[in-house]
Amino acid sequence: MATISVVIPCHNDAGLLSTCLAALAAQVRPAEEVIVVDNASTDATAETARAAGARIVSEPARGIWPAAAAGYDAATREVIARLDADSVPPPDWLARLEAGLARSPEADLITGPGDFYGCSPLVAWLGRTFYLGGYFFWIPVWLGHRPVFGSNFAMRREVWLGARGRVNRERTDIHDDLDLSLHLDPAVRVRGPARRPAPPPSPGLTRSG
Repeated sequence: MATISVVIPCHNDAGLLSTCLAALAAQVRPAEEVIVVDNASTDATAETARAAGARIVSEPARGIWPAAAAGYDAATREVIARLDADSVPPPDWLARLEAGLARSPEADLITGPGDFYGCSPLVAWLGRTFYLGGYFFWIPVWLGHRPVFGSNFAMRREVWLGARGRVNRERTDIHDDLDLSLHLDPAVRVRGPARRPAPPPSPGLTRSG
């Protein structure tokens, strides 16, 4: 089976990060490497990551793309999986990502949606159905392929090595997952869905930067 690095960009999210890292520690299939990108945090982000045994990468340039890209650059394993600091993956998240890639050896990237938590059932349904549902319905019409969802995906390391020179590392007006989707090599095959593992704690997606 492939080895996995998990990348978590984080800016001043120590409390949320602690919950996320605890959920990663409870995986039935643990990651070989967990990388927390400290994106110019002024809280206890680094200390929280260190206490959980994560590898810390510092990225002083504020923004989700500088932070995520720094984590992907630092990843050393065959597969790079991604979570946000406010994600709470279920115990079988990595096992399902691994199994999905193994079942589809032709796939280069596997991605899926997320469930909203910390809000009313109605808001969670609206977010899942219209926000994420709309993203996965309309963006493929524009792109011509399934987009990446930044809170829940895994890509073979070669995918990042092919895209890292094309993505907009310094822009703050575009989400990193959409930008990555735009700059994937046309030969990259995106598969979905992965099981919903990575819910944000409020009606909006919390992102670094």
